[in-house]
Amino acid sequence: MFSRIKQGVSCLFLKFDKKNLLEIKKILSKDEFNIFNRMSDYDKLHSFNVYLKVKENELLKDDENYLKLALLHDSGKGNITIFRRVKKVLVGDRLLEKHPEIAYEKLKEINLLVAKLCRNHHNVHVDKKMQVFQRIDDQ
Repeated sequence: MFSRIKQGVSCLFLKFDKKNLLEIKKILSKDEFNIFNRMSDYDKLHSFNVYLKVKENELLKDDENYLKLALLHDSGKGNITIFRRVKKVLVGDRLLEKHPEIAYEKLKEINLLVAKLCRNHHNVHVDKKMQVFQRIDDQ
């Protein structure tokens, strides 16, 4: 519950700092960056925060694919409103629930491994690395 409140406050009041784009460009290819850059400011902010935590995690920090996953895992959400995000939490939202598959479709011709990681980032039966990623993403 606390994490949902924190997400709401972030969505309403915090903005993505464009200075972070320099670091992001070092991690992502040009095509991956274009996908990242089309995300909403909230999803950019959330994804960059996940990236910073992945970068500090002993198991994930040296895995370039997980660094990219951190930045691109929510790229399938599109540019959605806070009202749709609240709706998803309260009653569900089919489009938002399909965001891992949409991210996969966006990325599969660019980076198939990262696309597959995006598609699986909410799955229950995953390996240890993905379990660690999921805990970071849920914070």
